[in-house]
Amino acid sequence: MSDLNATKEEMCEIGRRMYARQFVAANEGNISVRVDDDAVLCTPTFFCKGTMTPDDICTVNMRGEQLDGKRKRTSEVLLHLEIMKERPEIRGVVHGHPPHATAFAVAREPIPVGVHPEADVFLGEVPIADYATPGDDRLAETILPFVHKCNTIVLANHGTVSFDVSLEQAYWWTEILDSYCRMLILAKQIGRVQQLTDADCRGLIELKKRFGLTDPRMGDDFADADLTTNPLFRDTWAQAGAAARAFSQADIEDQLVDKIARRVAELIKQ
Repeated sequence: MSDLNATKEEMCEIGRRMYARQFVAANEGNISVRVDDDAVLCTPTFFCKGTMTPDDICTVNMRGEQLDGKRKRTSEVLLHLEIMKERPEIRGVVHGHPPHATAFAVAREPIPVGVHPEADVFLGEVPIADYATPGDDRLAETILPFVHKCNTIVLANHGTVSFDVSLEQAYWWTEILDSYCRMLILAKQIGRVQQLTDADCRGLIELKKRFGLTDPRMGDDFADADLTTNPLFRDTWAQAGAAARAFSQADIEDQLVDKIARRVAELIKQ
């Protein structure tokens, strides 16, 4: 089997996983893989990602012009191409509507950090990009402020897009994100979400370094910041119409009071 055919098979496998996990329904979602400097394989439009075969995969150039394929390429490949142009190391892009993560997109609720180790290590902070009509050129523009700072983005009222040096990894980030968002929703139903301490979060940042992962919070700008109360993308929330409501600052402040109370109690005992 040629490398190109193997890549098409992998795209079909990822499509089946997305469909089986209900990250996409009917003809939703799209997948792409960059195969050389000016050729990208992508999924077709109006076609179920759970039933694709390699013959259904399209080829486009970096301008979005279709080069090969019996079906029409997805209109949202322009979003994928913009990511690849900005970050040439990116080879795989996955876009879907995973229900729990998309619930945050629809509510325009920022996804809290400093809660679950795997989410912090593998995703870091996940931004919310402003809304744009699917398939519109402006959709690609909405992710530009974030694409160099993360590998996963929530698209307001739409879904998610994740990307990395391989298609497999790009898919992993979608799966981890939806699993994490599901945990948050379930925890909120039980009571409130308990955040980790700043020291705990810094321990996770060190773990990311050991794994060879990057995170803007590793920089000097965050050396003296409390990583639990200083969201990296807070200044962009207003542009997307996002605000912490379900997971609000008040919850964080209540937890801070609890932390202080516990610390005072410990000091009294000493």
